[in-house]
Amino acid sequence: MLDGKSVLITGGTGSFGHKCIEILLKRFKPKRVIVFSRDELKQFEMQEKFNAPAMRYFLGDVRDAGRLCQAMRGVDYVIHAAALKQVPAAEYNPMECIKTNIQGAENVINAALECGVSKVIALSTDKAANPINLYGATKLCSDKLFVAANNVRGDRKTAFSVVRYGNVVGSRGSVVPFFRKLIQDGAESLPITDERMTRFWLPLEAGIEFVLQSFLRMHGGEIFVPKIPSVRIVDLAAAMAPQLPLKVIGIRPGEKLHEIMCPADDSHLTLEFDDHYLIRPAIHFYGVAKDFLKNRLGETGTPVTSEFEYNSGNNPHFMTVAEIQALNQAFGA
Repeated sequence: MLDGKSVLITGGTGSFGHKCIEILLKRFKPKRVIVFSRDELKQFEMQEKFNAPAMRYFLGDVRDAGRLCQAMRGVDYVIHAAALKQVPAAEYNPMECIKTNIQGAENVINAALECGVSKVIALSTDKAANPINLYGATKLCSDKLFVAANNVRGDRKTAFSVVRYGNVVGSRGSVVPFFRKLIQDGAESLPITDERMTRFWLPLEAGIEFVLQSFLRMHGGEIFVPKIPSVRIVDLAAAMAPQLPLKVIGIRPGEKLHEIMCPADDSHLTLEFDDHYLIRPAIHFYGVAKDFLKNRLGETGTPVTSEFEYNSGNNPHFMTVAEIQALNQAFGA
């Protein structure tokens, strides 16, 4: 699929970008792999690890529409991973989050259309479904922008879709490295917000594989949601430090007990496939007839029941403490 093609990753110096580039260089023979990000130190460090002839490094911010257009010239595929993601930081700096996550999404769309990019996948989050914090609200806006972009492309070939998934095992800023540091520093207890709390749990490699498969599956306008396991926060704590007691500190602002990936309000739009769900666009694409029941790989979905909701609390697949330990160990989390 990507042999001889040019791929650009916004926010490419993050956890997703590092692992995605590793997979792209190992499995394909891309013409170019372009890292687009604003942190020169992270790019310098990344160049020491990934210095294949196909690699390109562009300093730039998704807030800068002109720089995005320069970077996307001749690009075939774009993965939009750049975002401000920290929930508390977004609450304290709302306009900065809006500029990156919403206005930046618009700039990515316009640059992709202007440069004739073939396919764009934007990475979303479970926090975009029925959002209660600013970060989730901006990502919901971003999702809507990328879906609606298929309606403004005219006769241009660019197709836009969204991949939404939950917490990535061991990613920067997540609870696993936070717990690990507390344990290493000799903490006498682990703080948890609520004993009932659950989260979706996904190895980074699995998320990247799902994104690459979505490029093959997409018509344009879909939100792809992988079927992934859930964890209970108390089980995660037990897996990492069974000897430590738990200290309940209460739910933080903008936090939910259970995360949602397919809201009940979208059940009439949701299709179930073997390994994922698909949320069809709520709007009609003029002049284009798309049968989302069958994707471009020939896989067929079925409508879910009325008021179906896929959340981390009602997920039929919960990981055991032993499974969490094995997964953390396998991925160095």
